[in-house]
Amino acid sequence: MEIGSKLKNARTKAGLTQEKVAEEISVSRQTVSNWENEKSYPDIISVIKLSDLYDISLDILLKGDDDMMKHLEESTDVVSSNKKLLTAIGINAFLVVLFVFFNGWIAENRFLMAGSASIAILSTTALFYQIIKKI
Repeated sequence: MEIGSKLKNARTKAGLTQEKVAEEISVSRQTVSNWENEKSYPDIISVIKLSDLYDISLDILLKGDDDMMKHLEESTDVVSSNKKLLTAIGINAFLVVLFVFFNGWIAENRFLMAGSASIAILSTTALFYQIIKKI
């Protein structure tokens, strides 16, 4: 059974409306509807609140839904995300130091300048991508 139908069954067994659930866990009624229709997945905090509200164990609520488990793994993988961000920041800082140090030499050669600009653009793009993913 998928998470959406489990959530809907648990809500109806608890005798609650989508509006009441939304109010209790501080989300919109549309968000609850989207979870029940599997248009989106709740975050881990919402899953815990729903488990408490419906008086159902997390084990029962989450087991058997591979998509939901994948969503939770991705959304809670903070260490990996922070590591990638710190790596991108470190690479960019290293490249800035190299560009400053070799500035005179790079400026004399068009190919080095084009290559350096390309590397700078790619590394900055990777850094911004990691920052946007964090937000």
